[in-house]
Amino acid sequence: MSWNPEALDEIVSNDGGRPVLFTNARIVTMDPLIGTMTGADLLFVGSLLVGVGPGTITAAGDDNVIVVDCTGMTIVPAVVDTVALAGERGHRSEYVATLPPGNTTDFLVVPDELAADVPSAVATLMTRPEQVRALVAAGRPVLWAGTDVPGRATAPESGIPAATNLTGSPRVGVWIDRNDFLHQELTTDGRYNETRGGRPHACQGRYWIDGDRIDYLHEPCFWAYGEFQGNELHHAGHVMKLG
Repeated sequence: MSWNPEALDEIVSNDGGRPVLFTNARIVTMDPLIGTMTGADLLFVGSLLVGVGPGTITAAGDDNVIVVDCTGMTIVPAVVDTVALAGERGHRSEYVATLPPGNTTDFLVVPDELAADVPSAVATLMTRPEQVRALVAAGRPVLWAGTDVPGRATAPESGIPAATNLTGSPRVGVWIDRNDFLHQELTTDGRYNETRGGRPHACQGRYWIDGDRIDYLHEPCFWAYGEFQGNELHHAGHVMKLG
């Protein structure tokens, strides 16, 4: 299958500065305000959606855009919000996966006949990936014309990763909550040890830090997490600072 090969080359070589326009598509935004449009355009720069709707190509004409012709195609969110599909999101702001301007550029392009709705479009990806014209994640093509895009990002390997040496990390040390109830020690070998209410070794196990997220594996069996916010560590209702 050949589908917009020149556009793919331009997008892959783009440093994120040039806008990209998927034009003349049926777009199922899953956004309650915008809804579904036909003959519409999706405009994005890098990982950010900046425009959606008929006539966007006119506004983008002077911006050196990369144009992808989507005649006969339907664009849907690549991330499926099954709760929203069941009609159980009370407010627009609660929707997890939609395609309005301002959201992340995660979408799927499939032929109209294979995309009566979002579930059928996603089913095409799962069962007939060779029929998918494009899968775009954060503005970068992952699947194009039914095949993997060279150099695509790969998913992390499943399973518990090996501990990393955290020597020198500013997040290693003893974190103490505001009430002096919880003392959580993070050590350089990727282990943690908690004192709760003066009771030592109340919880202990391994931890991993990914950006501002910290995951805990309490030995032997359950997982928990926390989040670094500036100089604070938020975990299970506790707000801690390095002691």
